[in-house]
Amino acid sequence: LWVLVMSTAMAVLLQTLSARLGIVSRRDLAQACRETYPNAVSKLLWILCEIAIAACDLAEILGAAIGFNLLFKSPLLVGVVITATDTLFILWFSRFGIRIIEAIILGLITVIAVCFGVEMWLVKPPAAEIVSGLIPRLTPESLYVAIGILGATVMPHNLYLHSALVQTRRIGKTYDEKRTACRYNFVDSVIALNGALLVNAAILILAATAFFKRGIVVTEIAQAHLLLAPLLGTALASVMFAVALLAAGQSSTLTGTMAGQIV
Repeated sequence: LWVLVMSTAMAVLLQTLSARLGIVSRRDLAQACRETYPNAVSKLLWILCEIAIAACDLAEILGAAIGFNLLFKSPLLVGVVITATDTLFILWFSRFGIRIIEAIILGLITVIAVCFGVEMWLVKPPAAEIVSGLIPRLTPESLYVAIGILGATVMPHNLYLHSALVQTRRIGKTYDEKRTACRYNFVDSVIALNGALLVNAAILILAATAFFKRGIVVTEIAQAHLLLAPLLGTALASVMFAVALLAAGQSSTLTGTMAGQIV
């Protein structure tokens, strides 16, 4: 949990800086890089960012496909096609304004939060052990997991996207108006990223309480889905897990695709 808190603090700092870039200079991070760096450096940054987006999107689109598979027993390939198709369909709505896309993503995130909130209520984790997870410590075995959590929380393509999206807000042209916009966007980033922190923490706590404490090693997402019902004593746990997985994959695929457009 302490790695999650540290990663979120780092994400707040970087998101705030990217928002200020967009508000003050009226450029997104991709435009600023292109104008600032030599052509060869800009192209290298572009290639690295596209690889990062593709790598993240691969996990996200597979997550949504597995969600479809767990809920409706559809083959993974069918789930991938459905996820890709409905992502493009939802992005088509951006012609009516970016607020519609933001509302859809916010709705999906709310579904994830509710699902894991129910999971927390079912699993009833010990509060003392949650607090102890906030104490920094690292072992060679947990280093790999810590790096994974950091990489999944601080994603570079979100900085490109955030610096562009912030420009869709109503921002004044004077120094004081831009300063006010920066302050409100800082509050916005803190609220959004702390919401993500709570969801990510719920996933970790669920895994620790339901599986690790019982000595169960889970190697596949489908295995976690199957084990939750007997462990927590209700089929609702498995359904909620699958719905959250589907919503998470879908919302992340949307933001990844939008970031790709900006880059």
